[in-house]
Amino acid sequence: MSISDTAAQFFDACDSGKGWEGAKQCCSDDATFSCQADALAEISTLDAYCDWMAGLFTPIPDLSYEFKSFSTDDERSCVTAFAVATGTQTGEGGPVPPTGNSIATEYVYVMNFEGTKISHVTKIWNDVHCLKQLGWM
Repeated sequence: MSISDTAAQFFDACDSGKGWEGAKQCCSDDATFSCQADALAEISTLDAYCDWMAGLFTPIPDLSYEFKSFSTDDERSCVTAFAVATGTQTGEGGPVPPTGNSIATEYVYVMNFEGTKISHVTKIWNDVHCLKQLGWM
């Protein structure tokens, strides 16, 4: 399987709410995570991030994504994916009762590989914009 295939499989598992159990076959056991967004400031491992994403399906049960761009840099063993996530907060579990507000939030994953497994993911995301859309701040 190519790193492009692995990255697409990881992206789908993580961003479809399957958590670490659904994504771990694509990743090294000690894969790391980073994001310069306050909402994710405490998360530094990829397993914790995947489970955080799965948790979003409680307040936003219709959360989904659409790829806008997907590219592979074989020389650097890196795959970049740009997507837009959409959904509406109709469920409990957010910092406030269900708002009925919807999001359309853009984000990018930069997935670094060691061999055939993801070793690190950087997420580029404007959490403030997303949280304002939801009415969470």
